[in-house]
Amino acid sequence: MYLGIEIGGTKLQLGIGAGDGTLHALWRGAVDVARGADGIREQIESAVPELMRQAGSDRQALKGVGIGFGGPVDDRTQTVIKSHQIEGWDNFPLAAWVSDMLSLPASLGNDADVAGLAEALFGAGQGLSPLFYVTVGTGIGGGLILDGEIYRGVGRGAAEIGHLAVWHFSSHAARRGPLESLASGWGIVATAEELLHEKHDLDCLLRHIQQTKGKLTAQDVADAARHHDPLAREALHTALEEFALGLCQVIALLCPRRIVIGGGVSLMGEELFFGPLRKLVARHVFPPFTDCTDIVPAALGEEVVVHGALALARGQESAKNKEQPRNRA
Repeated sequence: MYLGIEIGGTKLQLGIGAGDGTLHALWRGAVDVARGADGIREQIESAVPELMRQAGSDRQALKGVGIGFGGPVDDRTQTVIKSHQIEGWDNFPLAAWVSDMLSLPASLGNDADVAGLAEALFGAGQGLSPLFYVTVGTGIGGGLILDGEIYRGVGRGAAEIGHLAVWHFSSHAARRGPLESLASGWGIVATAEELLHEKHDLDCLLRHIQQTKGKLTAQDVADAARHHDPLAREALHTALEEFALGLCQVIALLCPRRIVIGGGVSLMGEELFFGPLRKLVARHVFPPFTDCTDIVPAALGEEVVVHGALALARGQESAKNKEQPRNRA
């Protein structure tokens, strides 16, 4: 059995499983941003014994730990490089800390990478390679999986689709920024608010939602779009067009067999998200690569990073066993 840990900007999850796509126990908690990294580490320390009780087991049954962290990590040193949401993680030796706490080997990976690994092994990408995974939520992350292995470039990450540079043109200005500034959840909201400001005389459902709630969310934009609100539809179209162009760059460079998309924004579903996205990609993709790559929803839900972390731990143990010299007769 293995322990898998997901550390995100808003969510903390721990799971126990065999690293084969099944979970025996799961612990989930919210991150207190104000308490920073110290608060998350305290949560982990208290959650482990609770999780073991839930699983009806003890630490002796665990063989290793995998960690999916919401930010860039260094493969060589197994440290966090930085968190863009939570203070206190810069250059932190997270794998070593977990290993010391539990007296177990620990392996650290970026959360989008390990989520992609899980989808490749157990989810919507089983048996397919190359597989490109994208999570679209508060930000946009990516992972490239080749024959069941995470591709990490020189060891500090790769497949960072959310940081592709794109141009955004509005009625009064043009600006360049990362893809996630337009196509993530907060990017969609920013575009919707910009449109509300530009079209201040337009009476629409989205404006009524904003006036009622005070602050919009991507879910509000989606809800208004389902009711055929023109401004919400325009905001979503802008985001999906930019996202499609980003995916077309991925296809031009990598030509993956499948692109799997997860994250909260993707839960808008077929009508609002996947259907329009596929049409936009088909319109802009490099013609010789037309029909080479299909685009599908992720299959493993909210526990995808935990599944990937467990697979990471299992893979670490397998690699270690292969490295050990065989006993001579």
